[in-house]
Amino acid sequence: MERRTTTPRPDWQRIVEEQGVVYPLTRYPDDSLRPYWDESAYYVFSLPEVEALEEVVEELHGMCLAAAGHIVETGRFAELGVRDPRLVERITESWHRRDELPSIYGRFDLRYDGRGEPAKLLEYNADTPTSLVEAASAQWFWMEDRFPGADQWNSLHERLVQAWRDQADRLPPGPVHFAHSTGDTLGEDQMTVAYLQETAEQAGLETAYVAMEDIGWDRLSGRFVDDKYRFIRSCFKLYPWEWLSTDAFGGHVLDTLDNGGGSGSTCWIEPAWKMLLSNKALLAVLWEMYPGHPNLLPAYLDGPRELASTTGYVSKPLLGREGAGVTVHLPDGTSTAPRPDSYGKEYGAEGHCHQQFAALPEFDGNRVVLGAWVVGGEAAGLGIRESATLVTDEYARFLPHVIL
Repeated sequence: MERRTTTPRPDWQRIVEEQGVVYPLTRYPDDSLRPYWDESAYYVFSLPEVEALEEVVEELHGMCLAAAGHIVETGRFAELGVRDPRLVERITESWHRRDELPSIYGRFDLRYDGRGEPAKLLEYNADTPTSLVEAASAQWFWMEDRFPGADQWNSLHERLVQAWRDQADRLPPGPVHFAHSTGDTLGEDQMTVAYLQETAEQAGLETAYVAMEDIGWDRLSGRFVDDKYRFIRSCFKLYPWEWLSTDAFGGHVLDTLDNGGGSGSTCWIEPAWKMLLSNKALLAVLWEMYPGHPNLLPAYLDGPRELASTTGYVSKPLLGREGAGVTVHLPDGTSTAPRPDSYGKEYGAEGHCHQQFAALPEFDGNRVVLGAWVVGGEAAGLGIRESATLVTDEYARFLPHVIL
């Protein structure tokens, strides 16, 4: 793994916007605009390195499924902050029928420096991961422009189309709706949903778009409807389950949830059991089940334990996103202030997971995290983000990569 600098393509901003990255710049607190898509540098990997990372990702995915099964079998939902009996019941049903339910993708965040240390799992977003358009599309076209004939850890597009084909028989009749919240002011959620909708259409599925805020409830039929009063029988939502199940219509979601048994009216994608994988408590359950595993960091739910006096630790809200609410407790006793969420959500009341502090590797002064994608249960591609801070947040930059 090596970072190399280069000259951006002329008119790069227009190019990536046309490829779906309509958020190529980030507005900083000082009101300045700086590149989010950053092609002034790129990362180089060897093929054996990528093949080894693929094996790690697929092993971690299998371990996460085993941990989810353990949580269900032992009823440890309260440790995940899930205390609503109806939600527990729906997640449990969803888990037991997971082979009948459509599920598409997820993203592991990994600490990896390419210098001999094994990759370490930081977290798994298996419910609402973003940075997909830039990983699947924009960086591939960048490689074709700059390094024709090179390769990339990137079979995302083909695998997403195939995943939708594989799920077709599990979907109820009618169009698959695709939805995101209009609270997304940057356009990232919108373009992620639009891209996934495109892959579903390429797989031969009928689709429709609706904003989450435009989904209505028809009291006569007892069904969710879109803004054209069509029944929503299936819906891909880039909207976290913890919001979906507790919003004003949350009760209707639980009452009409189609978990594959035909008793409900709406099949949500990702399914409810994905809540088990996106919850940071999973990190502690993994460490409990696989203590000392080379790809895991020590993590606990009842406090930092020995981490407080040794390596330092990171306190992560169980349901946080984009680094919001995360506090880093450094070995010298100092700590960082948690950052608020861009959606105005507050995290932490549900509890925290305390994970060993492992400083992100630095390349030319940039802290790097690898986003390794899983599609259909298999490793599918890589996206790289750089940040200037200890926590990878909404000000991180996306850089492309190649295999040489």
